[in-house]
Amino acid sequence: MNSKQVGWVKAIVFVLALIPFARLVWGTASGSFSDPLAAITKGSGEWALYFLCITLAVTPLRRLTGWNWLVKLRRMIGLFMFFYALVHFTAFLWFDHFFDVPAMLADVIKRPFILVGFIAFVLLIPLAATSTNAMIKRLGGKRWQWLHRLIYVIAPLSILHFWWMKEGKNDFARPIIFGSIIALLLAWRVWWNVRGKSQPVRP
Repeated sequence: MNSKQVGWVKAIVFVLALIPFARLVWGTASGSFSDPLAAITKGSGEWALYFLCITLAVTPLRRLTGWNWLVKLRRMIGLFMFFYALVHFTAFLWFDHFFDVPAMLADVIKRPFILVGFIAFVLLIPLAATSTNAMIKRLGGKRWQWLHRLIYVIAPLSILHFWWMKEGKNDFARPIIFGSIIALLLAWRVWWNVRGKSQPVRP
């Protein structure tokens, strides 16, 4: 696939990735949601998990299909993951606590599912901040790769946050589905890395 075709694919993915956010904005503005806070919090959190799964799936899909152009979509998809996580966090800080940071921090400490979600969000910030080519050059390839391995911590924390949030409702079906998908994707990446290191180096 040439660069022009990849550009069109990126534009289509960009528009599609904004549709869930547009639906949240429209539903809130039009009064379609009976509980706008719950709708925004639930929708943005789940879409952050969707984009997390898609981001983790890019490398396995590229290696299985040979579609190397998929790598050019990964950064944008990862930034959309951060965007929806930011909307999720903003809904919590704004609508739940009206930007009262001390009250928010007290709530974070008091409720474990909020604590692990908050840690996952904080760990996402350096990944989003170092997503530009300039930051990659400044950090160097190896340090940048080590930093972005935080995704191996962020993914389980996100699933734990989702699981504990659903625990009070005894609704574990979706956390199990998300957890299984992410566990498989992470296991595949670990297996591939171990397999690559075990292969003899050819001159």
